[in-house]
Amino acid sequence: MTAIDLNSDLGESYGAWRMGDDETMLAIVSSANVACGFHAGDPAGIGKTVKAAAEKGVSIGAHVSYPDRVGFGRRDMDVTSGELIADVIYQIGALKGMAAAAGVTVGYVKPHGALYNRIAHDTKQGQAVIDAIKAIDPTLVLMGLANAPILALAQESGLKTVAEAFADRAYTPDGQLVSRREQGSVLHDTQLIARRMLQLAHEGTLEAIDGSTIRIDAQSICVHGDSPGAVAIAQEICRAFEADGITVQSFLPA
Repeated sequence: MTAIDLNSDLGESYGAWRMGDDETMLAIVSSANVACGFHAGDPAGIGKTVKAAAEKGVSIGAHVSYPDRVGFGRRDMDVTSGELIADVIYQIGALKGMAAAAGVTVGYVKPHGALYNRIAHDTKQGQAVIDAIKAIDPTLVLMGLANAPILALAQESGLKTVAEAFADRAYTPDGQLVSRREQGSVLHDTQLIARRMLQLAHEGTLEAIDGSTIRIDAQSICVHGDSPGAVAIAQEICRAFEADGITVQSFLPA
């Protein structure tokens, strides 16, 4: 692999509450998953992040979520298909408006938190998200967990997809993300993370939490913007890639 996308979850500050360092991250990553107000973010902050991404030439994606500000979108919700379709359309529409005002477009959709994990294997909610994307803009790409059934479901429904791996998260032996409730689920060692991402780029594999080797076919790597040391992690990955001749580049056409 000579080029790979690096993405981060941004636009998650709200009022006087600050989350992450969007300005610095936007100078590193090639794609920005911008909050749409349901799990985090307010209009002014979202607009500022979109404008900054546009100025940096960073691709913009809608980071849609369950309506869960208190839980930061990390609490699972048993919603109806109709509710979920409406919620996703609403969020994408809001970000599209912000993007239009900044003179750019939204190119993809990446569900956030509990919704992301739920639809990876839940066909009903997954189809609702797919139907929402197709209803508002069928040219949007769906970003999802590498090797998860949601990607095949989306492709069968006519959407383009991009598979994602997580730099700062541990994996189970079956290729799932280790629950944040478990020890060791979030990785912090920047050099270890960079070595793992080089392995992913070269071999398409990662070491699972039990020491086994799992295959991960991914075209994008995520560094969570809210993780402690997120900027340092992203910088170390980029340094390792640059030294190895790998370009950080958006999966969307320029």
